Amino acid sequence: MPHLLRWALMSGLLCAPALVQAQNALSPAARAALETPGSPAQPDAEHSRLRLLRAGALLAVPGEAARGQSTLVIGADGRITAIHPGWPEPAALGLPADTEVIDLKDQFVMPGFMDVHVHLTSGGIAGRIPDAALREEDGFFALNGARNARSTLMAGFTTVRDLGAPDGAIYPLRDAVRAGIVAGPHILAAGAGISPTNGHADVHGLRKALLAASDRGNTCNGADDCMRATREAIRAGADVIKVHVTGGVTDSSDTGTGQQFTDAELQAIAWTAHSMGRKVTTHAHGKEGIDAAVRAGYDSIEHAMWADEESLKAMKARGTWLVPTVWPIDWVGDTPDKVRAGPFRNLNENSMAKMLLLGDQPKKLARMAVRLGVPIALGTDSGISPHGTNGREMIEYVAAGMSPMEALKTGTVNAAAAMGLKDRGRIAPGMLADVIALGGDPIRDIAQVLNVRFVMRDGIIFKQSGIAQGE
Repeated sequence: MPHLLRWALMSGLLCAPALVQAQNALSPAARAALETPGSPAQPDAEHSRLRLLRAGALLAVPGEAARGQSTLVIGADGRITAIHPGWPEPAALGLPADTEVIDLKDQFVMPGFMDVHVHLTSGGIAGRIPDAALREEDGFFALNGARNARSTLMAGFTTVRDLGAPDGAIYPLRDAVRAGIVAGPHILAAGAGISPTNGHADVHGLRKALLAASDRGNTCNGADDCMRATREAIRAGADVIKVHVTGGVTDSSDTGTGQQFTDAELQAIAWTAHSMGRKVTTHAHGKEGIDAAVRAGYDSIEHAMWADEESLKAMKARGTWLVPTVWPIDWVGDTPDKVRAGPFRNLNENSMAKMLLLGDQPKKLARMAVRLGVPIALGTDSGISPHGTNGREMIEYVAAGMSPMEALKTGTVNAAAAMGLKDRGRIAPGMLADVIALGGDPIRDIAQVLNVRFVMRDGIIFKQSGIAQGE
């Protein structure tokens, strides 16, 4: 039945509101996965078997030396059981002679990539925004997200953090991936994100009646109200709290990119999120907002475009993660001429003015952060840049001065730490079998992160020999 449900959702026959009824058709194991926040998808019966994976080279823990020929033992529970040198036969390991062997002897094996900042339900609908947001139901965005989730997984990203999407689209999508209904990475979701009234994640540019009808219920004003909004976001299903402390570039307001939540409001949100076991991160462009979020104890800062050396040193001292989102600026354009000729050339007047001010600032920020040793986790803001191109962020980090190994850490070990996930980001016994293989060595050539030949998530093979499985 999970295969039938997967086909129905991908065919458009099953949309977000129908997922509740669909749960009743799932196996008890799949239903348990759907109902347990943060749990990995339970593999279908045909995937629940012991496997050996033979690697030509293995980077088990990015940041440590790569190994030569290695063999992974992957249990029926979708976790790594053991790592052995060389390519021993199953019998030599005390395993049945007919144990399935995955041959990746000519490939570079490493942990699945992770992206801490995506927008799965956005992207792929260019020319239809804001029209789509006004006309389409959440089911439309859930299905668009399913397509984008698959593209992301095929690019080797086995875990992502979605930091802005309609609640009614992203939470069903997250749960459908978790239950094995659709193919995608593990998703930690923030829902719509918390914004001040008329802030970056509020609705803009509509007449009063339409503003009321379009209200996402995600705004707050004052410390007490922001505590309420945070609790309600968690009740709705948020795995992480996303806050919009400053104005943004792509919204249509003319209110700039400075601090828009007060220090008291930021502190109230952070305290509430942490008291309920959630990490809290923030969209922040202007220096004042960045500094306020760091003082308030936010776990990570997204973008941080106009952070200065003082801001970055404060982040380093407090252990605050920086998510610089550099690749999107290459996609959108890092000069006025490129922006005006690029994919966002039809932005409204206010957004275009802010975009032109941005220029190549993300690249300058990344270079300064690398020089200062600020902890960086990979985030792409995908949905701005195309889904499935996430690996290009690591190439940007190398251009900013990182070594290839440091860049690989940002999308594995660092990303896992930034999200508080202890069961992924490295290959070791007990860890999730989220494993990818590249056609070449990314330590020698970082561009190999784009040459993903094999993808396994939870011990399930989704891509082999460069070909998506199950199609």
